[in-house]
Amino acid sequence: MTTSVTVLGAGDAFASKGRYQAGYVISAAGHHILMDAGPTLLSSMKRLGLSTADLDLVLISHLHGDHFSGLPFLILEYMYETPRSRPLILAGPPLLEERTWTLFGAMFPETDRTEIARQLRFVVLEPGGPRQIATSVQVQSIRTPHMVQHLSLGFRIDVGGKTIAFSGDTGWTEDLIALSAGADLFLCECTYYDQPSLDFHISYTQFSTQRPRFSARRLVLTHIGREVLERESQIADEMANDGSVIEI
Repeated sequence: MTTSVTVLGAGDAFASKGRYQAGYVISAAGHHILMDAGPTLLSSMKRLGLSTADLDLVLISHLHGDHFSGLPFLILEYMYETPRSRPLILAGPPLLEERTWTLFGAMFPETDRTEIARQLRFVVLEPGGPRQIATSVQVQSIRTPHMVQHLSLGFRIDVGGKTIAFSGDTGWTEDLIALSAGADLFLCECTYYDQPSLDFHISYTQFSTQRPRFSARRLVLTHIGREVLERESQIADEMANDGSVIEI
């Protein structure tokens, strides 16, 4: 059975060059896993003909707005447009549940969430694993050097006989080598082209020095910022694009 990753958004927090923000749908062995949920989530899914009803699991790497602020829109969709027929697991760093409902209340005040809340199961992920999050889905997490006071995560997901590694947002860390080792696909962030002083995002020049050490069968750069897009002709590696489907 084919495993695929549909790129909902490959852009950075600034939606550089009009790109949608972070989101990926992994389809494997009858599972549909949403990985990160930027604010352009619903627009991208509907444009691509993907149904929110099919989602079995949501993984959130960290609590920056371009990675999780699409969740209130997803919840609203389930309340009014596409009611869920089964529970949905939302897994991510500590405070995901609290921050999601705080954001939902700010965006849609006086909206009764009682019924939908019963169908949402929030799971806290900590570095370590692998851990079985849903039936036949194992997730290993690492802490990435992106946020200081709060936890930001990278993922290694095993589903349908395939392994997908995802850096999340991160500065360079040696843990990325092990996280992606032998994976069928490694989605690695590449926000800047040449910013060596930053320790919370990876630049392409920095990535290039480490490129020979990665052993993933396929490596695709994502979370693309303006500097990288302006130098696209100088990028030797594959870059994700909004709406692209990566078959693995």
